[in-house]
Amino acid sequence: MNPRKNHNHLRSDHNYNPITKTCGVSECVEEQTRSNVAIQVGYPGPPGSDSIPLPLVAFYHASALTSTLASPSTPIRIRHRALCQNRASCLTFRPLRAHASDNWFHDVAQERDMRSLPSPELQVVQLEDLPEQWRRSKIAWLCKELPSYKHSTFVRILNAQRKWIRQEDATYVAVHCMRIRENEASFRVYKWMSQQHWFRFDLPLATKLADYLGKDRKFAKCREIFDAIVNQGRVPSESTFHILTVAYLSAPVEGCLHEACGIYNKMIQLGGYMPRLSLHNSLFRAIMSQPSGKVKHYLRQAEFIFHNIITCDLEVHQDIYAGLIWLHSYQDTIDTERIAALRKEMKIAGFKESTDVLISIMRAYSKEGNVEETENTWLKLLRGDCSIPPKAFVYRMDLYARVGEPMKSLEIFDTMKKQNIPVSSAAYLKIIEVMSKAEEIEFAEAIFEEYIGTGMKHLMPAYEDLISMYFSLGLDDKLVTTFYQCLTKCSPNRRIYNIYLESLVRVGNLEKAEDVFNEMHSNGTIGSSARSCNAILEGYLASRDCVKAEKIYDIMRLKKYELKAELLEKLQEVISLNRKIVKRKISMKLNNEQREILVGLLLGGVRIESDEERRNHAIFFEFDQNSKVHSSLKVHIHERFYEWLTSSSRSTDDDKVLNQFCTVAHSYFGFFADQFWLNGRPMIPKLIHRWLSARVLAYWYMFGGLRISSGDILLKLKGGGCGGTERIIKSLQARSLECRTKRKGRVFWIGFQGANADRFWELTEPYILATVKSHLDPGGCVSVNGEEEVEFNTLESESDID
Repeated sequence: MNPRKNHNHLRSDHNYNPITKTCGVSECVEEQTRSNVAIQVGYPGPPGSDSIPLPLVAFYHASALTSTLASPSTPIRIRHRALCQNRASCLTFRPLRAHASDNWFHDVAQERDMRSLPSPELQVVQLEDLPEQWRRSKIAWLCKELPSYKHSTFVRILNAQRKWIRQEDATYVAVHCMRIRENEASFRVYKWMSQQHWFRFDLPLATKLADYLGKDRKFAKCREIFDAIVNQGRVPSESTFHILTVAYLSAPVEGCLHEACGIYNKMIQLGGYMPRLSLHNSLFRAIMSQPSGKVKHYLRQAEFIFHNIITCDLEVHQDIYAGLIWLHSYQDTIDTERIAALRKEMKIAGFKESTDVLISIMRAYSKEGNVEETENTWLKLLRGDCSIPPKAFVYRMDLYARVGEPMKSLEIFDTMKKQNIPVSSAAYLKIIEVMSKAEEIEFAEAIFEEYIGTGMKHLMPAYEDLISMYFSLGLDDKLVTTFYQCLTKCSPNRRIYNIYLESLVRVGNLEKAEDVFNEMHSNGTIGSSARSCNAILEGYLASRDCVKAEKIYDIMRLKKYELKAELLEKLQEVISLNRKIVKRKISMKLNNEQREILVGLLLGGVRIESDEERRNHAIFFEFDQNSKVHSSLKVHIHERFYEWLTSSSRSTDDDKVLNQFCTVAHSYFGFFADQFWLNGRPMIPKLIHRWLSARVLAYWYMFGGLRISSGDILLKLKGGGCGGTERIIKSLQARSLECRTKRKGRVFWIGFQGANADRFWELTEPYILATVKSHLDPGGCVSVNGEEEVEFNTLESESDID
């Protein structure tokens, strides 16, 4: 079947002549550009709140986003119109729900600056102006045929024209592809042009193509041209900055918000432009839509946006103030002076503090232990018309726990139940934490049993508080009972195991303590840590078991765990004096497990960066914060490669492990760089069949794979090309694993269906972390990543490779 698209309609319906009469195509495109395109960047408000409805839904009229296409019969002069050209097509705002501030977006629409976004002109020579008939015919043929071909054939056709084609000819083809909305084809032509010896950088063409790609949300290609403009020493146009930022904000991809912030900052600092109010608000809105654990790192960016709105003399909406106060309330260190200044500015602007703002203020002052301000805010909530959110009670409980009045916190908790206010999981967990730290055993146990009876599922923090209380009180029997009860209802947890291990060492049960430590060290879901190693070492030193103490000490030095000072003194006393403990050198090398894990992660998409001389190489681990599988996997990888990580990437708290961390640059990774990451691009080694073990497949599946709702298993393979993919397929077939392959751009998807998915799971299950098995088992019913499934919902469709 001919893979080319049928373009005969260009001849019949639009009177298309490939040499001179191209007017029909232009008219067709002009008709398409009259449609409206809506772009919405969601901002549901702070988690748990009803809304902070920042009305920033931007509706772009296509005629405002696209350039005017002149008639082909005259030289084309393309200017990028403003995003707000007139009142009918201006960038307006629409609230996500009915809100009292509906009048605000009308005021913004009336007060917006209607000036155009400046952009360089692009002039293209027309076909009829060319003297050679053969040249006109060939260019017209390229314009008609190229958009219908895939990449490999596309490039071959262009390479066949090298003898006669010039930059002006290729520019016409690229502009024609944009005119008929074949922006991908236009980008390929531009990329091919840039590799020719006669290429001269054309800023208007690059600007136009970048803008069109950005409007299609092709942010990676748009960014590539954007970087090319910067590398030429030129400043991109305001339209390119604006459109690229919006493209990043519209993409539900990890890291796009960070890139959007970078482009926004360059727009101001490099370009010297003053962004439109819509861009300020859209970026602020995207920041506020992040989870509370991540959004606090964007405080400086949010303040920078606020500063730019003020300095540009633009209107600041109430929800901007509310969002900034909310951001400040989630910081580890509360800046009460800044919060007070924002509240003062809100008052001057005539804005009333909403319930959400008052809740944020209570959160901030309760962290500071400021009873007066917290209670004053509480009284304002009582005088308000809305019902009091349960979070307000939680913050009051936290406040009085911080100032040393735990029984007052208990009274607040009882008040919630008496007033028939729904008691949330957060309220139960907070009061259990408060009673446990106050060592009020009866109250803590009674509330814990009540919490278990509610059927709420978030039990691990409550178990941790109870076990910590029993440990501090020396109630080891209750600690053991609670520990095993926790194992039956929750997934294994390293903190729980550490407390249990320390309890066993304290009571002198070293045999059981050794079994627990070995289980932690061998179980990838739990893993050992500096705390567990120090605990078992303390037990061995107390029993004068020198041999085992030396082995634990070697493990700690190999993993670069910090040794307690008092244990080092005891170690030097117990172990023979002829051994120089501190100066003994241990060479850095990967064990077999680490090597297999690394191969699986490299197949899944982990990056390697090398220095200029390719002597030292660093591994960069990047995990998706929205993936439940990655949330568990990152803690496990952090523990397994702890000794190789940079000091800034190390964390002793599992909850504070970063989503992105890297190893030190070391020559030991040279083998993996040469095999999997050559010349800055991923590749598949020719000997991959030797390394494709069950553990490798398991970690590839956990890091770069997913299970869709039909039960099929998909593995994502970046780089390597068709040859590398074929080598992997042959290796899988040697294991009796039949698969299908589909290519989407530069990414290959390897899929296992039906019985093959079951066989793959049987092979890899022993190495899958226990906490993520429910998300990866093909017999389950929950999809790991809904976004991927939307794009790749079936393997039955026609594949590029099969």
